[in-house]
Amino acid sequence: MNDLPRPPADLVTTATALFLDADGTLLAFADDPEGVVVPAGMLETLDAIHEALGGALALVSGRAIASLDSIFGRPRWAAAGQHGLERRDAEGRTVTVPVDADELARLRATVHAVAADMPSVRVEDKSWSVALHCREHPEYTPELERVAPAIAARFPGFELQPGSYVYEFKPRGMDKGVAVAAFLDAPPFQARHPVYLGDDLTDEHAFAMVNARGGASVRVGTRTPSCAVFTLSSPADVHAWLDSVKAALTQGAARRQ
Repeated sequence: MNDLPRPPADLVTTATALFLDADGTLLAFADDPEGVVVPAGMLETLDAIHEALGGALALVSGRAIASLDSIFGRPRWAAAGQHGLERRDAEGRTVTVPVDADELARLRATVHAVAADMPSVRVEDKSWSVALHCREHPEYTPELERVAPAIAARFPGFELQPGSYVYEFKPRGMDKGVAVAAFLDAPPFQARHPVYLGDDLTDEHAFAMVNARGGASVRVGTRTPSCAVFTLSSPADVHAWLDSVKAALTQGAARRQ
């Protein structure tokens, strides 16, 4: 689907459960994942939407939850990190998927050894997963496309999750769709209309899940193919759209009062 419509501002109502990817959606990409910048005014907008939705807003990211908290400074928000390997509910309880520590250590050593032969390819070492980034040097993409599946094949407890100039090795069986489904089974997300925004291949699992639940999926950017039903062009466009969502929710609350 190449020509997707823009989502209307009233797609999000007080009966919505809103799920937001971070990098490439709320945050513009940076060569160094630690160098991302939160745009001015965005946190105020998100705070207002979070309040209007009664807390039914969650960040869903490939980053660890600790990294999301460091960037956004909202440790009481619901969040799923590392594609759902760790998930914090709206009450602050965190659930993590068990991982074979020995296998992870061997995988981590293998990934670092591969990166040592590719100058400027970054290793992002997370708690339960590890990733290779080549955004600064996309010329390494063909080599990583060749090497990454071979690495994954050596570690049966893990699977390869390709993304935008990133090749991540994560424990098998968990994805963003599974994480969002878990949120929707508990308050304050339960029995709400799910809306999910994401930009990457890793978000397609969540798109498919919310579509199946009668919700709405919003692709950020132009990546195809996608099972999303709406599109926004960029993180800047996401910010503008969220501002319109905030305005619509605020006006609705004022009318009800």
